[in-house]
Amino acid sequence: MASTYVAGGDIEYGRYGNPTWSGLETAIGALEGGRCLVYSSGMAAVTSLLDLVALGDKVVVPRHTYNGTLVSLADLELRGRLTTTVVDVTDTAAVVAACEDAALVWFESPTNPALEVADVPAIIKAAHDAGARVVVDNTFLTPLLQQPLSLGADLVLHSATKYLSGHSDLQLGAIVTDDDELYDVLKGRRDVQGNIPGPFEAWLALRGLRTLHLRVERAQSNAAELARRLSGHSAVAEVRYPGMGAMISIVLPAADHADLLVRATSLWVNATSLGGVESTFERRRRWKSEPATIPDGLVRLSVGIEDVDDLWVDLSGALDQIGG
Repeated sequence: MASTYVAGGDIEYGRYGNPTWSGLETAIGALEGGRCLVYSSGMAAVTSLLDLVALGDKVVVPRHTYNGTLVSLADLELRGRLTTTVVDVTDTAAVVAACEDAALVWFESPTNPALEVADVPAIIKAAHDAGARVVVDNTFLTPLLQQPLSLGADLVLHSATKYLSGHSDLQLGAIVTDDDELYDVLKGRRDVQGNIPGPFEAWLALRGLRTLHLRVERAQSNAAELARRLSGHSAVAEVRYPGMGAMISIVLPAADHADLLVRATSLWVNATSLGGVESTFERRRRWKSEPATIPDGLVRLSVGIEDVDDLWVDLSGALDQIGG
């Protein structure tokens, strides 16, 4: 928990480093295949990455991506810092075309909350052919299911608040790169800007990381089974599940149906975060900044590690109250 260190050692001051950060960074870096820096929150990591973009540069971003990223980009564009080109990440040809003159291509696969899957290698190649850097937000799949650096990405982003930590008890962000020059730039800016995590949060995250493989295995198994059962329920108009991970989105016929659902359960928790051991869900269009292309009745489910039959009894019972 030290903030001050004896002069002449490896660490001079608590803003420049901490042994607990180092342990967490080593572990996440090993999982993703690069060098990791941890931050005070996922948004601190997002803004640190956007700070790499020079004045007036162009950023390509999916229309459906983490809402905080979209809000940050909109703010920077409004202030004249950069320009953005918004794309449908499932339209690979359109994304490739948008890469021209881009400085940064930023995307998720699957997307939040639409759960669309991108052609990751094709987009990375197109971005690099255009001279752009690539950031992949890997929060949903974790390095156990996808390693973007191995596919050619320059930078990987995590809201470590979510699956990496896994217990909904801290806020933390992480950036991983295998480019030593980029690492040094980001480390230098973190030292100056102070977007650093607390050592206790880093310790909690490192503890949570030790069960990542068990949590992902169980949550993914639960999600696959729930997606199968949901597809046969008359109250559900559409089930979106990419075939891996523990995130599901369902579309109900109307917003009021979705609002009824998230208020009608006892085990599922109506909450905006995700990736914990507990199952949570929310209607995404309740946020004013959510893209209009997200259906009013879309409910994003973060499937936890509870007994799958208990989850289904609670969820299906609420859906039965809504009706088809």
